[in-house]
Amino acid sequence: MMAYPSQLGFQDAVSPVMEELLHFHDHTLMIVFLISTLVLYIIMAMVTTKLTNKFLLDSQEIEIMWTVLPAIILILIALPSLRILYLMDEVNNPHLTIKVVGHQWYWSYEYTDYKDLAFDSYMIPTQDLMPGQFRLLETDHRMVTPVESPIRVLVSAEDVLHSWAVPSLGLKMDAVPGRLNQTAFITSRPGVFYGQCSEICGANHSFMPIVVEAVPLKQFESWSSLMLEDA
Repeated sequence: MMAYPSQLGFQDAVSPVMEELLHFHDHTLMIVFLISTLVLYIIMAMVTTKLTNKFLLDSQEIEIMWTVLPAIILILIALPSLRILYLMDEVNNPHLTIKVVGHQWYWSYEYTDYKDLAFDSYMIPTQDLMPGQFRLLETDHRMVTPVESPIRVLVSAEDVLHSWAVPSLGLKMDAVPGRLNQTAFITSRPGVFYGQCSEICGANHSFMPIVVEAVPLKQFESWSSLMLEDA
C-alpha cells in the first residue's frame, strides 16, 4: 500500500492505531470547519451590516461565552488526543521483536527472537526493477511480519539521525545513534506497505525506502525457516 499521484488524504489504515488517528483527524477537522464557518459568518455580518447593537459593545454574557466555549472545544480535542497518545505508547506482550538500525543509506533488520535472522535492506536501482515494482520504494529485502500479531520494533541508528516511518501503519520513530527507541504495531490484514526515511540524513536520504510485508503466520514461518537456511 502506498500513496497515489495527486493524493490529498491519508493512506488507508492497516493498523488499529492508524484507524484511530484517522477518526481523530476527521473529528478535529469537523471542529475546525465549524469554527471557520462561524468566524467567516461573523466577519461577513460585521462588514455588510450598517446597524449597531449598543448592548453587544459591552456585555458580560458574551465575554463569558467566548471564554468558556473555546475551553470546551479544547477539551473535546485534548481528551481523544491523549487517549491515542497513550495507545501509541502501549506495547502489550509482543509476539515478535525486530531491531531496525538506520545507516547511510540503507536499513538493517534483526529478528531478535531468532538466532541468526538478520539482513540489510537496500533500495533496488531503477534499471533493476521488475514490472509492477515501484521506483524509489522497492527494496531487495522486505521486513516480513505475521498478520494480526503484536510486533515490537526497536529503532536505532549507526551514524546520523534517521526516521523509520510507514504511514499506513501509523508509525514514525526517530532512529538516533546511541539510543534505542521503541514502537509497536499490529497489521489488520495481509499486504505490502511502503515507507521512507523521514529525517534528512545526507546525500542519499531519498533512497532508503522501507517495505513491510504482512503475511499469514504459516507463510511467515516458512519465510523465516528459508532465511535461516540461507544464513
